[in-house]
Amino acid sequence: MRTAYSVETVRTAERELMARLPEGALMQRAAAGLAAACADLLGRVYGSRVVLLVGSGDNGGDALYAGARLARRGAGVTAVLLAPERAHAAGLAALRRAGGRVARAGESEALVEGADLVLDGIVGIGGKGGLRPDAVPLAAAAGRSRGAVVAVDLPSGVDADTGEVHGFAVQADLTVTFGTHKPGLLIDPAREYAGSVRLVDIGLELPAEPELEALQHEDVARLLPVPRAESDKYRRGVVGIAAGSARYPGAAVLAVSGALRGGAGAVRYVGPAGDAVIARFPETLVSDQGPKQAGRVQAWVVGPGAGDDAATVAEVLAADVPVLIDADGLRLADAEVVRGRRAPTLMTPHAGEAAALLSVERGEVEGGRLAAVRELARRYGATVLLKGSTTLVADSGGGAVRVNPTGTGWLATAGSGDVLSGLGGSLLAAGLSAVDAGSAGAYLHGLAGRLAAEGAPVGAHDVADAVPVAWRNVVGEA
Repeated sequence: MRTAYSVETVRTAERELMARLPEGALMQRAAAGLAAACADLLGRVYGSRVVLLVGSGDNGGDALYAGARLARRGAGVTAVLLAPERAHAAGLAALRRAGGRVARAGESEALVEGADLVLDGIVGIGGKGGLRPDAVPLAAAAGRSRGAVVAVDLPSGVDADTGEVHGFAVQADLTVTFGTHKPGLLIDPAREYAGSVRLVDIGLELPAEPELEALQHEDVARLLPVPRAESDKYRRGVVGIAAGSARYPGAAVLAVSGALRGGAGAVRYVGPAGDAVIARFPETLVSDQGPKQAGRVQAWVVGPGAGDDAATVAEVLAADVPVLIDADGLRLADAEVVRGRRAPTLMTPHAGEAAALLSVERGEVEGGRLAAVRELARRYGATVLLKGSTTLVADSGGGAVRVNPTGTGWLATAGSGDVLSGLGGSLLAAGLSAVDAGSAGAYLHGLAGRLAAEGAPVGAHDVADAVPVAWRNVVGEA
């Protein structure tokens, strides 16, 4: 599992470690890992042109010491000092001893644009509020550079704790981060600025519970239900799908398609799209008598394509089993009823739906995804899966927020969320907690999207069809 910790936690761990090490040893560890990553990216270090963008403080010191190591291997290294009077003195001296130099006035941007590698050490993990105006031209020049851009710990201009980006930020090809991932490296919009991320272990001792966690194949494999020899369809769990309408029968079909591939033993469908569901999936147990008369289920999915059917939403929420609420169900669900439920509730809004629930603009959710998902979970007393370029899962009880590492832009297609709803609901019925069902469902859904797309457009039904392939991929590689 990949984990991320807040700036405050990292700072505390660094101070505790530095108290036990010789002065400067921790920075040397970071610089050694940074220089090695740069050398790997360059391929040939000797004769390469490296430009360091050096801010004040330890982040700039890391860049200077790494530059010194590259200079000793034959690279031509030039430092651009944004605050010469506050540059890390020992790091600057090390660079000069190794043969590196400091840029003269007026040559900085041209040097950056012509470099083989630009090392971004402008702002460290404590930076807030975007880049200062004097740093923007250099960051822009880095974006125009023909060489690779490597960020020290995280790209300058992004918020390490929240993933927010206010104004201009450095666009890196590679980010070399120290000790642990920072939340901003895993959450959009900041994640898009980080490029590939390489973690350098510097020996930090961190708390057991992180700020964020991202499941990997082996983590998901441990969560997925596996039927035993004595299992039957009812022991494996039955998921109820209350979805679709005369106007949106396809939502019901797609939600059922996801549910059939999610590990539960049977799927009960309730709603007006029964004929369409049976035509596509004859194994579905169909009823038109409402959720209360549908028969026993271990979990419900309600909302996809429901239109204005508030009565069905209310009936499902009254059930004493886990419920996944999606799409129209989010708009129709009574907030007080959701908060008062004893059984687990999993809400799965996209950014627009989350904005409506929070009474804010969509841009506020997209720019501050971590804050939005936590606030929704707190406000509704539910587990919330916030869909998007970075899908996040937060529990109302707090704890680590899970960030989904799979997915593809091709998943932004009509009906894809309906498939995810059915998949997540089926995992709930199979016995997973709301957090695990949301996390594993998002992981499989994202991986299925990648496998189905292979770089080309896909429909939601293609994603559903690829879920078994994704499942086997996860279990086989765990």
